[in-house]
Amino acid sequence: MRAYDIIRKKRDGGALGPDEMDAFLEAYLSGHVPDYQMSAFLMAVFFRGMSAAEISEWTRLMLHSGEVLDLSDIPGVKVDKHSTGGVGDKISLPLAPLAAECGVIVPMISGRGLGHTGGTLDKLEAIPGFRVDLDLARFRRVLSDVGVAMIGQTGEIAPADKRLYALRDVTATVDSIPLIASSIMSKKLAEGIDGLVLDVKVGSGAFMKSEEHARALAKALLSIAGGMGKRGRAYLTDMNQPLGEQVGNSLEVAESIETLRGTGPEDVTALTLEFAAAMIVLAGLEQDIDKAKARAASALFSGKALTRFQRLIEAQGGDPRVCDDLSLLPLAATKTPVMAPRAGYVTAVDTESVGVASMMLGAGRQRAEDAVDPAVGLTVRARLGDHVGADQPLAVLWHHAGQDVSKARARLLAAYTIAGDPAPVPKLIRDVLET
Repeated sequence: MRAYDIIRKKRDGGALGPDEMDAFLEAYLSGHVPDYQMSAFLMAVFFRGMSAAEISEWTRLMLHSGEVLDLSDIPGVKVDKHSTGGVGDKISLPLAPLAAECGVIVPMISGRGLGHTGGTLDKLEAIPGFRVDLDLARFRRVLSDVGVAMIGQTGEIAPADKRLYALRDVTATVDSIPLIASSIMSKKLAEGIDGLVLDVKVGSGAFMKSEEHARALAKALLSIAGGMGKRGRAYLTDMNQPLGEQVGNSLEVAESIETLRGTGPEDVTALTLEFAAAMIVLAGLEQDIDKAKARAASALFSGKALTRFQRLIEAQGGDPRVCDDLSLLPLAATKTPVMAPRAGYVTAVDTESVGVASMMLGAGRQRAEDAVDPAVGLTVRARLGDHVGADQPLAVLWHHAGQDVSKARARLLAAYTIAGDPAPVPKLIRDVLET
């Protein structure tokens, strides 16, 4: 069948069979289908969607476009966690070593930040010397020795997804649940995992602004996991304000270390413990989520998880002394407070704008090839429900001397709604779904 016929069939709302999808993707990867025809197909999917069977098959094809890791020679159950992205979302940094300390094998292949959301790889690279570009052989050695390894996507892992994402990014087809779900799961399943915890963000700082769309994505992800014989647990978590207090790469590393010291912000600690407990249960190390959470809390507050993080940092070429001395992290020397324009209660935060303000300082990237400054960012001082005076800061900008921060300051100031009466504060965890 011609590429034209497949594009037209999907454009008209038809369901594609496995042979059609296989032939089309193979023709694209081999260069027989040009980018413009694949772009047309992606746009057709954007408007027409895919059935559950189509999503599962498309994921399988992307998964097997590259290497699928076989980690069976490493003892233990392998479980990872994926977040759909938000502002201040540094949970993977304290979570991965915590879960490993509790006996879970954590093979974590992560991504970089783009737009208003931060990326785990950018945060890790803020640690002096830390290498995220390990080849798969060294990745396996670190995983075997430490119980956790955190790297970026290699050329061998789901290469079809890497090419398709580049097209989606420039053709306005990123925000499609079938394409998001297949992209996420093709990379995660290639890790050789047995289970996956999913953190699906919802709110003003998330890609999914409505709970309806977030729930649909969570169900699609779990359906793929179940169809592939993997255990899954999905959380719908609130992103109507930044997670934690710090936004920016070194700042978020510091907050992650504080969390592993047992002194992190309440919301960061709560999600870290919740997701660790879920990973412990999916690994079969505990059957009850409350017992698993108690196990995770013991590893966190005893300092053992922090020691595990130090081992990980050292194994991947970084300076483990940062866990004892946060001044070894690159941090901008100049701090500028952004004062509240009036007294009142913080009733809403345009969290995406907070992320954009951090990006304007240099902490994020608008394009994949943009450089990131690990030293800059912002500290959130006012959260939803807080009462602020006109002489109190909403946030503090971290930047270099002489740097023009006027646009970032204006964007951050506009992100806050301050009213005379308080408004309800949304729950951090909105719902939990399972395969």
